Amino acid sequence: MTSLRLGIGFVGSGFITRFHIRSLVGVRDADVRGCWSPNAGRAASAAALARELDVGAARAFPSIEAMVADPAVDAVWLCGPNHARVANLAAVCAAVKAGATLRGVACEKPLARTVAEAKRMRGLVEQAGLRHGYLENQLFAPPVTRGRELIWRRGAALTGRPYLARAAEEHAGPHSPWFWRGDLQGGGVLNDMACHSVEVVRHLLTAPGAPRASIRPRRVTGRIASLKWSRPEYSDRLRREMGAAVDYAARPAEDFAAVTIEYEADDGMPLIGEASTSWSYVGAGLRLRMELLGPEYSLAVNSLDSGVKLFFSREVRGAAGEDLVEKQNAEVGSMPVVVDETAEYGYTAENRHMVRAFLQEEAPDLTFDDGVEVVELLMTAYMSAEQGRTLPFRPDGLDAFVPAVALGTWKGRGRR
Repeated sequence: MTSLRLGIGFVGSGFITRFHIRSLVGVRDADVRGCWSPNAGRAASAAALARELDVGAARAFPSIEAMVADPAVDAVWLCGPNHARVANLAAVCAAVKAGATLRGVACEKPLARTVAEAKRMRGLVEQAGLRHGYLENQLFAPPVTRGRELIWRRGAALTGRPYLARAAEEHAGPHSPWFWRGDLQGGGVLNDMACHSVEVVRHLLTAPGAPRASIRPRRVTGRIASLKWSRPEYSDRLRREMGAAVDYAARPAEDFAAVTIEYEADDGMPLIGEASTSWSYVGAGLRLRMELLGPEYSLAVNSLDSGVKLFFSREVRGAAGEDLVEKQNAEVGSMPVVVDETAEYGYTAENRHMVRAFLQEEAPDLTFDDGVEVVELLMTAYMSAEQGRTLPFRPDGLDAFVPAVALGTWKGRGRR
């Protein structure tokens, strides 16, 4: 190890970048050194947040290349929007080829919008000789980490491996307009959030310490629908709040998705992973649920089963906010409180792991290789939903496939 601390530069300045910055309060060997965004004011604001939290003497940079060339920046976290991801990474790699040095690049989920883009991302870092990490926070969430360890050490060791995992992520819809646009985001809720859930079920079904290839996806079934946001009253609301380019009357994206993945373990045993996601959930706010079932045991996680709950009567009238839980939907009634979202959702542990892997010049537990496979599973699920049938993994034509939702030809009824 040649350095005791890692200087991080962020590409992007929005919601997820700020989540990562806040999480670094719990990471002792990293500093935020830079932020870049096409919106200079937001980049300056994100850098100011890092300084305010005392997690680094961050400053805004005029370009990605300038940030990467700064000797204080040792690694880059790619947190920009999906449609800019390949171009942003290309700028990072160009700076490295021009003489800048980096210890690694970490990329937010999903790695890309299509399999072709995902493989392009992997090719760019390999050509530049860069160490790479795939940021999937939910695998590092404390309930998932501890529950998985106990299930496998006690239940599976004594009665046999688990055979069914479920993961669900639900909320009432994204913050920014580009998330709602299939052409920019790459799809709807399946691409946005099932990337978490399909990786969680694989993680839960894989024995700790075993290689990823110890369970292999064999068949994928996908189902998508627009249940809420293509209704006239809600598509009108989206246009008012998100702008005319978000037109769910003409070009909806799915707000519900379900994916079933049939795995085969290395001993031939069949395993099932079920992922369900929606932007049509109305509750306290973001809800994450995970389950793992085996012969004589089970695990259950619900992020809204909080140790702190508040009640506000209708006389408590205040401004709308998200101070109790992410994607908060109400300010009155009985409300759960997620006390430390960056830790509870896994961002703190994820960044601690990624920082230490880069400092020790090791491959992180999750790399762009894993990110590519996640995109392959998502695209297979879209193909399955469009064709209305279960598909083998990997189906013919996967590399060139673009979902109908992303093309703007999907009409919100499951098939193309």
